[in-house]
Amino acid sequence: MNPELLARKTVRELTPYQSARRLGGSGDIWLNANESPFVNEYKIQCDRLNRYSSCQPEALIQAYADYARVDKSQVLTSRGADEGIELLVRTFCEPKQDSILYCPPTYGMYSISAETFDVGVKQVPLTADWQLDLPSIADNLDGVKLVFVCSPNNPTGNLIRRDDIITLLNMTQDKALVVMDEAYIDFCPEASTVDLLAQFPNLVILRTLSKAFALAGLRCGFTLANSVVIDLLLKVIAPYPVPIPVADIAVQALSPAGLARTKFQVLDLSANRAYLQAGLGMLPGVTVYDGYGNYLLVRFPDGDAMFKALWDNGIILRRSPIENCIRISIGSRDECEKTLAFIRTQLEKIS
Repeated sequence: MNPELLARKTVRELTPYQSARRLGGSGDIWLNANESPFVNEYKIQCDRLNRYSSCQPEALIQAYADYARVDKSQVLTSRGADEGIELLVRTFCEPKQDSILYCPPTYGMYSISAETFDVGVKQVPLTADWQLDLPSIADNLDGVKLVFVCSPNNPTGNLIRRDDIITLLNMTQDKALVVMDEAYIDFCPEASTVDLLAQFPNLVILRTLSKAFALAGLRCGFTLANSVVIDLLLKVIAPYPVPIPVADIAVQALSPAGLARTKFQVLDLSANRAYLQAGLGMLPGVTVYDGYGNYLLVRFPDGDAMFKALWDNGIILRRSPIENCIRISIGSRDECEKTLAFIRTQLEKIS
């Protein structure tokens, strides 16, 4: 018997998320996964590895609550923000009955997490300037339990207007949760919606240590919400979701010294982003969109040809679903300089 036949039909037909590592590549410059170029050192203790970890390590929850300026009862930690997405779908959506709503172009895991659990998916594309289409969202809320909004949005890099987020929160009260994906908010903390948690019980915020904290390999994320939502998620989460070394390293990253280091590194990456944006913006036929995370969306005269040329020469970037666009993660100054130089030379060849 073919084991595939035992799988649910939804899973058999599902196209998995094409992460940077699944797509592969071979080269010296990797700017395709919005990872940090910084490698930071941490101390790991092994004297507790024979014991299970706490479901929600108290020191970690308190450390992130202090950082986010919320009460610890409003914080849940998980295996990356991706697990937070899955937990929300499993907790609030009835299979084959409820739906989520999201606004492409944006992060692809919202739909995959929903489809995996036989939860419906509604798409309301962003407007031409990559903002929320509020009238269309209002027309599509029937049966929707979760509305996912990413800001800064991936892959476009722009911020969603705060007034529109507030309008959406008011529109969905007593109908659905609005899930703000703030994976990149540490690069623009002034744009966070965390202050709205006190006003809107239907607001949920996803965060991660993968980006600004340079801990993509740690897989440590957070969900911020009112305590009722957190308590419901705790009914669904795995018994031991946070390994002891993960909690220990995360607490170190959130210490005063760790936060100071992250702030310095964010300033460094922001300077590199400005350098890359200015350099690319001077090239003929190239459009660089404003970005508020650690990446830029760039439109080329022929995006596929440029992507292939870069790939073949060991500069691994990320294709975008937007025509002729490539997403470029912000790396070290040396990586940015080499990428810019190659693109400039390549454009000169075809001009």
